Amino acid sequence: MKSTLLAAAAVLALASPLFAAETGKTVGQSPSSFYLAQDSATMKCQIVESQPATGSNMKVVGAAHTTKASAEAALKADKTCAK
Repeated sequence: MKSTLLAAAAVLALASPLFAAETGKTVGQSPSSFYLAQDSATMKCQIVESQPATGSNMKVVGAAHTTKASAEAALKADKTCAK
C-alpha cells in the first residue's frame, strides 16, 4: 500500500509541470501592445505587434500603444516617418 501511494505521488510530482498554464499567445488572441517601428535605412514606419530587437535596423518611434487604432493615429501624426 505504501509503495503504491509513493509511486502515485512520484507520478503526480513529475507530471504536474505538464498541467501548468501556458503564458504565450493563443491563436486569435490580440497582442498586448502595438509599436511604431522605423526602418533606419528608408525612414519608413510600420505598425508591429512586437518590439523590434536591439541591434536591428528597426527602431521604436514613441511609446507602445494598447490598440491598433491608436497606433494608426500616431503613425499618421508622426512627422519623422517618410510618407
